Amino acid sequence: MSTDLEVVAAEAATCVRCGLAETRTQVVFGVGDPHADLLFVGEGPGAEEDRLGQPFVGRSGQLLDQLVLEEMGLTRDGFYIANVVKCRPPDNRDPRPDEIEACRPWLEQQLALVAPRVVVTVGNFATRTLLQTKEGITKLRGRSYPYGSAVLVPTFHPAAVLRGGAQPMAQMRADLVRAKQALQAPALSPVTDAAPGPGPSGPEPPAPDVRLFD
Repeated sequence: MSTDLEVVAAEAATCVRCGLAETRTQVVFGVGDPHADLLFVGEGPGAEEDRLGQPFVGRSGQLLDQLVLEEMGLTRDGFYIANVVKCRPPDNRDPRPDEIEACRPWLEQQLALVAPRVVVTVGNFATRTLLQTKEGITKLRGRSYPYGSAVLVPTFHPAAVLRGGAQPMAQMRADLVRAKQALQAPALSPVTDAAPGPGPSGPEPPAPDVRLFD
């Protein structure tokens, strides 16, 4: 971990910005290559993550690691992984809007310091938070979105894939292939108010108020 990320992680370790601080075992900040071109953003820690202090270490994390290796040829030391909220919500409930907002500065600092070329958002909460939309992951996945100077690729949460069977598994694999292609493409210039690029292929309609390109 770089010095800057170490400093931010140390500050986050004592965070009391929201009520999740009262029930956590520890802050789950993030792990991986601090200079990675690829950064995954999940929802929040579960019980195993809260116990071990690392994101995506349960069954969902094992599936994520497997699919990233098979579709992108990367092991966990080749990317960085973080969550929208750094503390486990009690009983694995969904994070609340005030908790997401309280934790947002930590994620923003991680994104700024790692400066990835490709961000993969995993599940509804990460995707909605970064794209600032109320659309669900089912409509948002299958496309690439400009995100500053990076490309953002939404995909399902592996927990949903574990429950959903062959179709979401195939769709998540396709999303990871899309992320791999984005890593291999020339770097983007920062995007501010640029007009949308070409529309997505396939039958799914583009989500409103979100710029996208393929």
